[in-house]
Amino acid sequence: MSGFKKFLVQGNVIDLAVAVVIGAAFGAIVTSFVADLLTPLISAFGGLPDFSSLTLTVGEAQFKYGNFLNTLVSFLIIAAVMYFLVIRPYTRYKETREARAEVTHRECPACLSEIPRAASRCGHCCVEVVPV
Repeated sequence: MSGFKKFLVQGNVIDLAVAVVIGAAFGAIVTSFVADLLTPLISAFGGLPDFSSLTLTVGEAQFKYGNFLNTLVSFLIIAAVMYFLVIRPYTRYKETREARAEVTHRECPACLSEIPRAASRCGHCCVEVVPV
């Protein structure tokens, strides 16, 4: 039982639980954004925002492909919102942060191992290198 308790209070499990709760809340925000703001905007410019009434009849069978189109459009809008409002800004932030990080190591020209910039000899292959 103590192993189970230790597993539950590990940082990874708690971090994952928090991420799931925040992800669900963020999903609700994005869904509301699509349903309450973007869909009416699409209907103002494009006409029919709700495709659920669209059907295709072949003989006796009736295919209701409108609901699928609604779900597909909603998914594409949610994916675009996630990309432009979360992924893209985070990627830019991460690239900026990495670019600012001070370079303290370099590659050895002989063995391509990582060595300190001020090193005069590679610690892996013992080749003499010019300090930077």
